[in-house]
Amino acid sequence: MATPLPDAVRRLDGFLAPHHIEAASRLLNLFERASLRQRVTMSYDPGRVGAARGNAQGELADSAADARRRLAGLASRLPADCWGLLADICLYDKGLQQIEAERGWPRRAAKLVLRIGLEQSAMLFGLAPAAAGRERGAVQSWLPERVPMFAATEQN
Repeated sequence: MATPLPDAVRRLDGFLAPHHIEAASRLLNLFERASLRQRVTMSYDPGRVGAARGNAQGELADSAADARRRLAGLASRLPADCWGLLADICLYDKGLQQIEAERGWPRRAAKLVLRIGLEQSAMLFGLAPAAAGRERGAVQSWLPERVPMFAATEQN
């Protein structure tokens, strides 16, 4: 089951390109796999209960540890403001207006920083606005020239 995109990203569907939406989706999936989202209710899952004793990294699933390593790599490559905004939106479900108010940014600044952050993330994920492949290579064949399909017939 795919995790739904945050409201802040869904509302900007016309402003964000499809590769931005895909980057946000991949980032959200990484946050989910990393098990970083805050829980509101009590979980009796043995993995989570055992993690409260201080040995959380040792008992962490390999996929969660890998997701945390990938997130750390993304965080080190993105500008700090972009990473903080992406974390606030994807991890803490904050809205753009709330982020602008908390950081003292002018109106619509978070929208632009979000687009810049998603563009950088898309580039790091290998996503582009349009699909691009290799340039056309030379045509290779087994024979030096093409064999005619039909033998030449003589007509009187």
